[in-house]
Amino acid sequence: MTDTARRPSSPYADLSSSQLATLLPELLLSGQLIDRSGMAHLISAFGREVMTEVAIEEWMAASPVYTGRMRSALGIDGDGVVDMFKCLQLDIGAPPQFMDFRYVVHDEYHGGFILSHCGALMDVEPMGDEYVTSMCHDIEDPTFDATAIATNRRARIRPVHRPPRVPTDRTPHCEWTVTIEPDRDELPLPEFTKPVLETAAATVALSPIDQTATDGHVDYRGDLVEDLVFSDFSHTALVRMAEEVALQHHLLAIGFRLSVLRRDVSDRDGHGAASRDEQARRITGLQLIGISGMASERLRDALRLGDSAADLATVLRAHPILGPQQYTGVVVEETDAGVRIRIPQDSPAFGDGGWMDLLTPEFTDPLAAMVAGVDSRWTVDSASYADGDLVVDVVRGEPHREADEVAIVRFSSGSNFEFTNRGRAIPIIPITPVG
Repeated sequence: MTDTARRPSSPYADLSSSQLATLLPELLLSGQLIDRSGMAHLISAFGREVMTEVAIEEWMAASPVYTGRMRSALGIDGDGVVDMFKCLQLDIGAPPQFMDFRYVVHDEYHGGFILSHCGALMDVEPMGDEYVTSMCHDIEDPTFDATAIATNRRARIRPVHRPPRVPTDRTPHCEWTVTIEPDRDELPLPEFTKPVLETAAATVALSPIDQTATDGHVDYRGDLVEDLVFSDFSHTALVRMAEEVALQHHLLAIGFRLSVLRRDVSDRDGHGAASRDEQARRITGLQLIGISGMASERLRDALRLGDSAADLATVLRAHPILGPQQYTGVVVEETDAGVRIRIPQDSPAFGDGGWMDLLTPEFTDPLAAMVAGVDSRWTVDSASYADGDLVVDVVRGEPHREADEVAIVRFSSGSNFEFTNRGRAIPIIPITPVG
């Protein structure tokens, strides 16, 4: 039996407030890059149409769940557009600056937003109008509403204009209105959401926020601000926010894998006949390899770390795939030779159908990509089960080539995106529309 007493409540708590404030935008961006990792493999296996269907189903499955969790964690307890926009600012579907949402509020139940820059559009636009339409029309329409219902089931998010861009350099990239009308029918909970609500990820308890803390905000009540300044929050609030964003990754992965399980087995990509479960494990595993390596690299750079064993351990403890610790149970330890990763087989994550139960002694490719993202000389030396854990030892070896799955993610502009300091948090003042 795994010794749970030796595990800290949250590795994020060991980071400083400054480190956490730097980390949070990175975690939000890595969540967005999950799709840059996964969708290429779906297109290869099934084509664009099925890729679109899976994208719709995974986000509709996950976003109402994690939005509800974030509302509860940060005291976002209203039902108006301000409350909805606050949740979007903490959503892996809308990482700050990369997906540059600019909000306007007319009154409690009416507002809108533009995207002055859409990193996802920049990634998809070179692929042609069919892919742009799939993302900006087919996917956005149902998934925006699925996100909105966590705040108010009478909310509707509708386009004013959106890509394909005419003219081709049109800015802002898109514009949307948000309305909540009391006499409007409520949207139902999506069928895709229901099985995710039954997972451990939906209800796992994370670090409580100390409501008496005086080192920053302990919630997101009050004004909606143009850009969240994470350094304005207390340390315990930052810890909880980081844990929730890491959990968003896992909820999206659960939705993704469930969606792939619904698809008929395909041999389009030449991998031969397989069961639906085998197919879902393989494609979700490829997704996991890509995002594991890319997230490590970006976390290393964001936290200004090097390539030592201590630096590697810091990245792994902050990595959203291995956290939050209360959900995955993962423990990272330094050893004489390098780093040891312990993945308990009795954690809440096992049985949810997400990423963690893909990892076995025979499939450590995601962990290999993860450690190589810090330095290409780090390699998985051994992996075996011991005392109820999957124990993976990482040592320094010869430099090796980057995994193809990680290279795929580099096609996204998010792979080398740089965040900028936009200064202090500026409240958004309601603007009454003219006419």
